[in-house]
Amino acid sequence: MAAPRARARLGSRGQPQESRDAILRAAIREFARGGVAGARTDAIARAAGVNKALLYYYFHDKEALYAAAIDHVFEERNRHLLPVLEDDVPPGEKLLRVVGAFFDFLAAHPAYRELVQRELMVAPSSRAHLQHILQHYIKPIYEQLVRVLQAGIDSGVFRPVDPLQFVPSMTALVVHYFGSAPLIELITQQDPLSPERLAARRAAVLDFISAALFQHTSAKTAGGHR
Repeated sequence: MAAPRARARLGSRGQPQESRDAILRAAIREFARGGVAGARTDAIARAAGVNKALLYYYFHDKEALYAAAIDHVFEERNRHLLPVLEDDVPPGEKLLRVVGAFFDFLAAHPAYRELVQRELMVAPSSRAHLQHILQHYIKPIYEQLVRVLQAGIDSGVFRPVDPLQFVPSMTALVVHYFGSAPLIELITQQDPLSPERLAARRAAVLDFISAALFQHTSAKTAGGHR
């Protein structure tokens, strides 16, 4: 009877996908803390459980690793949001579902949201990569949201809002809460990221969007959606 083949050790080239994924997870945390300039590749390799040479085997340099980390974050975000946007449900229900899914994604991935905030608010090291993100990840979501809004307007469920104004306002309503959490904690002396506070904020966001967007008769039936 043949002896069982030994499982390749993490950190070796025998487990390429596992090693690459471990490096990306560690890189996201490190880049979220310090950005490209402050992140250290030796810290990333150590956190990933690989040697530094293997890190450079998968990613040519720190900038390439940063670009891959950003791509991974947006890929994961779109993997959560696009199925909701493509679901065959009425536009009112779909919009509230996707906002709820976006809120849940940010709540569950603190390093992801911090990394994206750095990327979009701080001058990026590569404008070309920012264009790549816009074309491949941000624009598809934006275009889907515009279609949902237009379908709701055409059917009389939504007020005739300008999608160019409403989509960023709706996004900011979700994102700003997480970015301002440290300030909210100082003001309220409560943890704004506790499960109870997150649930209250999620409900408030959906209620606010319903009040701002739905025609009055439609708003009464839309508030309970997750």
